[in-house]
Amino acid sequence: MDFEQALEVANTAMFALSGRHLNDVETAILIGAWQSKTYEQIASASGYSISYLTRDIGPKLWKLLSQALGEIVSKTNFQAALERHWRSSIREDEQPKSLGDTSLVLSEDFLEFPSGPVPLNSLFYIERPPIEERAYAQVSKPGSLTRIKAARQMGKTSLMHRILTHAKQIGLRTVILSLQRADSAIFTSLDKFLRWLCANVSRQLNLEPKLDDYWDEDIGSKVSCTLYFQEYLLLEIDSPVVLALDEVNRIFEYPEISSDFLPLLRSWYEDAAELEIWQKLRLVVVHATEAYIPLDINQSPFNVGLPIKLPEFSLEQVQDLAVRHGLNWVKEEKGLQLASLLAMIGGHPYLVRLALYHLARQEMSLEQLLQTSPTVAGIYSDHLRHHLANLQEQPQLAAALKRVVIAPEAVPLEAIAAYKLESMGLVKLEGNQAIPSCELYQLYFREQLS
Repeated sequence: MDFEQALEVANTAMFALSGRHLNDVETAILIGAWQSKTYEQIASASGYSISYLTRDIGPKLWKLLSQALGEIVSKTNFQAALERHWRSSIREDEQPKSLGDTSLVLSEDFLEFPSGPVPLNSLFYIERPPIEERAYAQVSKPGSLTRIKAARQMGKTSLMHRILTHAKQIGLRTVILSLQRADSAIFTSLDKFLRWLCANVSRQLNLEPKLDDYWDEDIGSKVSCTLYFQEYLLLEIDSPVVLALDEVNRIFEYPEISSDFLPLLRSWYEDAAELEIWQKLRLVVVHATEAYIPLDINQSPFNVGLPIKLPEFSLEQVQDLAVRHGLNWVKEEKGLQLASLLAMIGGHPYLVRLALYHLARQEMSLEQLLQTSPTVAGIYSDHLRHHLANLQEQPQLAAALKRVVIAPEAVPLEAIAAYKLESMGLVKLEGNQAIPSCELYQLYFREQLS
């Protein structure tokens, strides 16, 4: 298969999907990728900016081709994908199929069971404009801090990985630390935690850990850690670095550490305004909003930098995701059946993906899914039990939620209870009053808390 044949297959598949052919910039990317060029080389040859290709056009092109060809397509595998589609069309003597064809049934291998972060090359990642664009712009700024917060399973880590991928594409180095991977012993003292942080950052930057050269108990752990970054790590690297801290909510369980560490992050961010060396560090802090701690609002890093709170999917985004799962009835019904699904589960990304996964596998009808969802035997049983366990540890919070789910209309709640329940994603606030986030929570907790 030569490039002209590949381009014809891509154009045919694109036209079947969207009613248009590849435009000039999309064609330029295909030509460059076929020649194994980097985005930087493609940008130089075509006259487009690299950020335009990597942020706007490239990801959308691979996503569209994934939809059109019925498999995950990326810059590294598109040649093989186009050739498979070409040979299949020759064998079947028909035009290539797209996800727009109602006859297409996605294979089990193609579908992804929603568990953990959405892979970078996944067809099933849904962007939530303008969030990605804002995050990419922020991480490009010297000395920036980006805070990503949302309830469990809303897509925080998936977004973080895409920010880091963008950072690599624009020439930044990246370090990622998940606090869930730290041994419990690391949290026994601030000194141990900061040494763990410095050692891990050193190794990911391929630098020899030299903690003892900078650590001095007389000046304290925070100053020692700061000097280690300022006089060693940031000096040794030849380009800016993005330090992404995932699952930061774990540190909330240790107030004696978080009360020192979080203001330390804030101080590094503020130092970038005066000291050029700190402009080489860009921070991305990710935490679940379920974790609540009475932080000093003037000291925590959570009131500086760019705050990103992930919203639920809209109906249009859920329709898009459903089509990617091969559920083309969502277009024929003009979203009417999807509306009943959204009433049950809201636009919570994990709940939506889990429903579409089971519907795409034809394991149950939409009616069956809606009937069983709020039961202990439904597909959301693990998710619901997690929330129930948290509530059972906080009787006052459980009592507050019970008032919400049994009431026929919005009810007023005490401020802290309202804040916590909203942070968990269980209620939505309308002024000073609360309603259940969706029917799933209302039905399940009405039963379990009665």
